[in-house]
Amino acid sequence: MWDFSFSKAIGMVLKTLPFVVLRMLVYFGIGFAYLVTVGAGALVGYGFGHVGSSPDAPAGGAFWGGLIGFGVTSAVLYLAREYILYLVKAAHIAVLVEILDGKQIPGGQGQISYGTQFVKTHFTESSVLFGVDQLIKGVLRAFFNTINFFTAFLPVPALQQLIRIAEAIVRMSLTYVDEIILAYLIRTRTTNPWKTAEEGLILYAQNYKHFLKNAAWLSVFLWVLTILVFVVIVGPVAALAAVIHGGLVWTLGFAIIFAWAAKAALLEPVAIACLMQVYFRTIEGQTPNAEWQQRLEQASGKFRELGAKAAGWVPGPKLPEPGATT
Repeated sequence: MWDFSFSKAIGMVLKTLPFVVLRMLVYFGIGFAYLVTVGAGALVGYGFGHVGSSPDAPAGGAFWGGLIGFGVTSAVLYLAREYILYLVKAAHIAVLVEILDGKQIPGGQGQISYGTQFVKTHFTESSVLFGVDQLIKGVLRAFFNTINFFTAFLPVPALQQLIRIAEAIVRMSLTYVDEIILAYLIRTRTTNPWKTAEEGLILYAQNYKHFLKNAAWLSVFLWVLTILVFVVIVGPVAALAAVIHGGLVWTLGFAIIFAWAAKAALLEPVAIACLMQVYFRTIEGQTPNAEWQQRLEQASGKFRELGAKAAGWVPGPKLPEPGATT
């Protein structure tokens, strides 16, 4: 079935409560920002709609005003995504890696400083970490497109719909793999993040069936929990949508946003802790296989770009490791 322990993962995440609180502030803050901007845009649009002569103008104005508010918030978050990765996700992963290895970490606000300093030590700039992360995602997408193992194992036309569903589940499961590769970079104390990412991807590829099996199970579990959260909050969200004269579309939109926030803040760290268990246990004692390196180079231009950046990497000044690591 699966090769991770939910209880161990939950225990790891509970030891990082400062980061859990930070993630809740960030992601529910994002959800609140959507609520405010969409609501304000809808109210303004509703008001302008009364200027028109059509009886449907207020509703139409509310829709377009809310849509503009949604677009503005999405644009701001798109620009901020690099820093969210650097200061929230990667720093949290760094602390989870230390916990997995049985090392002592500080508590309280000191834990956030510890994780942030750990990331700065090995990546120095958010742009480096973000660039590595984007290339990892590109390589994973290209790699999955070359596998087609469902079709190979189930070449029956009548099963094509089931095959597409299975592939969709696996594609969703790739969501957290790039963060597991980042955990590999952190655990190995990388001095060349591009080269270490290349090695981590090769180790993933040469064990991909084992990893995909676990990631697919985990993806199903998390989306079931996310749907349950959605069901719980859709009622209160419907009341809020009514205040801004929103209909079913806005109700569903707000409920999806807050369900996503709960997933990102509370469920994703558990997923990462689960997959870290599987990844590090599986690759223990292994070295990157040259044959798989060639296959990835043939399959993905992003992987070749990763290799080129690794070859041209010039490390900056060595920063001190954060204190209290023993």
